Amino acid sequence: MKSTTKPVRALLVRRKSKESMRLNRSTIWIRAAHVILLVIALSVLCIRPAPAQSEDAKKLDLEQLQKRLQQLEQEIRDLKGQMSALEQAQKAPAAPATTPPPAAVAAPAAAPKPAEAAQKPAAGTLDFYGFAMLDSGYDFKSTHPDWYDVVRPTKLPSFAGEHGPDGNVYAGVRQTRFGVKSSTPTKYGDLKTIFEFELFGTGVDAGQTTFRLRHAYGELGQFGAGQTWSPFMDIDVFPNSLEYWGPTAMVFFRNVQVRWMPLKGDSRITIALERPGASADQGIYSDRIELEGIRPHFNMPDLSWQARLGRKWGYVQAAGIFRKIAWEDTDNVAPNLSDSVLGWGLNFSSNLYFSKNNTGKFSLVYGDGIQNYMNDAPVDIGIKNNFGNPAKPILGVPLPLLGIVAFLDHNWNERFSSSIGYSMLDIQNSDAQAPSAFRQGHYALGNLLYHPVKSVTIGSEFQFGRRVNFTDGFNVNDYRMQFSFRYDWAKGFEY
Repeated sequence: MKSTTKPVRALLVRRKSKESMRLNRSTIWIRAAHVILLVIALSVLCIRPAPAQSEDAKKLDLEQLQKRLQQLEQEIRDLKGQMSALEQAQKAPAAPATTPPPAAVAAPAAAPKPAEAAQKPAAGTLDFYGFAMLDSGYDFKSTHPDWYDVVRPTKLPSFAGEHGPDGNVYAGVRQTRFGVKSSTPTKYGDLKTIFEFELFGTGVDAGQTTFRLRHAYGELGQFGAGQTWSPFMDIDVFPNSLEYWGPTAMVFFRNVQVRWMPLKGDSRITIALERPGASADQGIYSDRIELEGIRPHFNMPDLSWQARLGRKWGYVQAAGIFRKIAWEDTDNVAPNLSDSVLGWGLNFSSNLYFSKNNTGKFSLVYGDGIQNYMNDAPVDIGIKNNFGNPAKPILGVPLPLLGIVAFLDHNWNERFSSSIGYSMLDIQNSDAQAPSAFRQGHYALGNLLYHPVKSVTIGSEFQFGRRVNFTDGFNVNDYRMQFSFRYDWAKGFEY
């Protein structure tokens, strides 16, 4: 017989649950009625005129309202912050998309922004410049008449009385200069050009006041071509002098070239192929008919390079050159003297800023057969005896040289400046050169310059030159006083 206890209990539980639900529903309706009655009562109270309040009560209510207003303002700020966070969260997933929405694709192109306008190429520049200069002075000794207004040890007499009596006054305007520079931005870099000339005649025009080309050169980006300073030289070593020609032992040559500049600026690298050229000394055999048919033969360009490291204290620079010098014997007479030699050189230079008003300028050069690149040196090739070889009893050899330059430029103040220094060139002559051949040159100067205004220079300068011959024991000194007036001008334009 099965027990009925569990079904009965279950039935009672269900009844109690139903009764509980009825009670809960009744409770909810009762609470709802209370809430409705409370709302109606509050409404009636709000409609009825409020009883008069004391001043303290009004003050209390005002404070409560202000607190409540502050709470509401804070809640509004919080809500704005949450809305901003939600907007950022909605935008974040769209950032990686690479395809713009249709509206963006269809939209017309917007006007250039200021940043885009700033990227447009800058205007080109055209600068005209130059100066008029008068040089005058007194030469206490004598020199070659074509070089009356400069100090060149190679042009001093090679024997007593060669260039006439001592003591000569000179004057001229041969340093006067005119130049034009331009710079044009392009997509390949700046296009720069320079055209410059002066009135100092050389070569077949030596001694004359006439047109002489200095620079005719252009460059675009890393490449340049034309006539300008050789990379083997360092124009920044030239002192602030009145004398035109400059230190005898300085590498100084404007040459026709094609150059590559992979690094530009205060620190730079330059590599160039330059027009070759050289000169020779036939020495004690200069009157021999066997040498009349010798002709130079330049079948490859000179290779030069330059590397500079610039810093706040100045810079250091290393430069080099490698060249082939050849000649052919065009006479069909034995012996055949055709030959070729290799020339090379290294040039180390620097400007050191000892202080705001003192700059040291230095260079040291050594090489074989590089006289063509020197400021004042005679010949690249000397003649050497070679009696042990009957087929070629004489040889042409590159002459070794050593050159040093040391100068100090000093600014006394904004009106006065000075330069002082010394230079020496030493050549190792070949044994068949003439006893009077140039062997050694010395150069020195000291000056005082006055600038009444920025573009005017008035100055006086003492100059010294010395020549030493090869083996005949002759040497000579030269002393000069020079007075100069220089008037600079410049005018620039944009286009």
